[in-house]
Amino acid sequence: MQKPVNIEKQKAALYIRVSTTMQIDKDSLPLQKNDLINYAKYALNVSEYEVFEDAGYSAKNTDRPRYQQMMARLRTGEFSHLVVWKIDRISRNLLDFAAMYEELKRLGVVFVSKNEQFDTSTAIGEAMLKIILIFAELERKMTSERVTAVMLSRANNGQWNGGRIPFGYNYDKTTKTFSINEAEAATIRVIYDKYEETHSLLHTCKFLNENGYSTRSGIAWNPTTARTMLANPFYIGNYLYNKHDLSKSNYRLKTNRRPESEWILIEDHHVPLIDKERWLAVNELLKANRRSNKGEPRTYTRVNTHIFAGLLACGKCGSQMQSTIDRERDNGYRPSIYLCSRHRRFNDCSNKYISDIVVGPFVLNYIANIIKAQNNFGATTSLETFEKKLLRGDVFVGVKGIEGAGLQEMYDMLRSGKFGADVYEPKNISHTDNASTDERDLLLTEKRKKERALARLKALYLYSDSDMPETEYFIERKSLTDELEQIDERLAELEKNASAAFSISDDDFIAKASYFIMSQQLQSKRYVNFDTMIRKIDTKIVKDFINSVVKKIVILDGKILSILFKNGIEHKFLYE
Repeated sequence: MQKPVNIEKQKAALYIRVSTTMQIDKDSLPLQKNDLINYAKYALNVSEYEVFEDAGYSAKNTDRPRYQQMMARLRTGEFSHLVVWKIDRISRNLLDFAAMYEELKRLGVVFVSKNEQFDTSTAIGEAMLKIILIFAELERKMTSERVTAVMLSRANNGQWNGGRIPFGYNYDKTTKTFSINEAEAATIRVIYDKYEETHSLLHTCKFLNENGYSTRSGIAWNPTTARTMLANPFYIGNYLYNKHDLSKSNYRLKTNRRPESEWILIEDHHVPLIDKERWLAVNELLKANRRSNKGEPRTYTRVNTHIFAGLLACGKCGSQMQSTIDRERDNGYRPSIYLCSRHRRFNDCSNKYISDIVVGPFVLNYIANIIKAQNNFGATTSLETFEKKLLRGDVFVGVKGIEGAGLQEMYDMLRSGKFGADVYEPKNISHTDNASTDERDLLLTEKRKKERALARLKALYLYSDSDMPETEYFIERKSLTDELEQIDERLAELEKNASAAFSISDDDFIAKASYFIMSQQLQSKRYVNFDTMIRKIDTKIVKDFINSVVKKIVILDGKILSILFKNGIEHKFLYE
């Protein structure tokens, strides 16, 4: 709780404010200033003072620079009084004023309003102060309503209510009329031409940016701006007002549109730039091509699963990489390709595109290597050995190493035993029976041991210098396979019991299935053949698994620069 400050001397903070440029230009500020200085000296007997002045700021809130500076210094104990000309100079918002006044009381600072002459040291004085403020806030709201009514009346009469002049037009403040800006109008016509030709906002903007057509602000064209030009009825001579609720911060969202009955539309308001029939045809095309418009017959429907969509970032400009479908390969597979979104829109980023056939083998084999290295990690495993295990395989031939920090972090976690299998398992999947979970983990560990023993036995029989009798080999192999069958039967039983004990949502089931299927695929083979896998497994399963493990992948000139995992560890790759 804030304690009263120790005010040893009398010093007044004099606060003055006016809200409009008209008031600034007149004598309102000097009048308030002189009145408060004299009042502090002769009525309050406070000769030391400092003036805090906010010119051109509204009283609807306290977000004003000099007011904030004043309050900060009041909290230090520098001032004994806060003096204002009228209460509404501070705020017309009751909550803001109440919060400030309570703070002043805690600080031991006297609040004085020169014109209202309130003695806030008494209960009745404090009550009257709040009543006055309620009426001040009411006045502000009524003023706002009056201004809105005037604006609507002006719009109904065809008068321009201000704002940004539409691109392609000039506005004469004297005659209050619009005229065509020929230089900008030429660009508008090109936008309509290119969109009718390509049916693509992206290609339209790319053409504009590559051929020197600039926006009024000089920034590059983007699909949102182009759509605004194509959809704005101002270009056919119509003035549309009150379509959006301007009081909402995201007023352009469809949900923040006012009912159509409240819109004000004045036809033939000014000289049109685009023929009405052409404008209607273009807007029908926009409507048909809009991806979210699911009820239309020409709706866009995504039929391909882009496995790494949303995960890839450009290593040059930092933009997200966008996905599209590539040409069909000889085996019938059509991989996705990913290109920097800035390169696609503005063509000013030189980063190369990358394909599933590059990202897929790299990422999946790297995850597989992590899982295998984790399973085989021992007390004697060195950092160098661990790095070699992570980069095992032909797909990593060009990688000379892993940058130290991320590699060391994962290595330390493995050594401390804090890097468990759950790091790669979706967090929303859990078993309610802890005992069953523990048994399952032990069985899986035992199963891996038996599988390794079986592999070593086979290698010993086939390739060892000392011959192993065939009978001994078959007996030993039979023993190991029998044990593996028993483990599999018990695992199946535990899984069945767990399924009966609780139910999971569809999303959880998909995540669980994805993790199980993919983890089996990654652990069962020394090298993960991405091309073969995606023809056998639903690409949605691969995508769900990768999204449960990876947070971001940075791409630079067709190479994987780094992988950021969901557990916060990032591995950066060094190339030869």
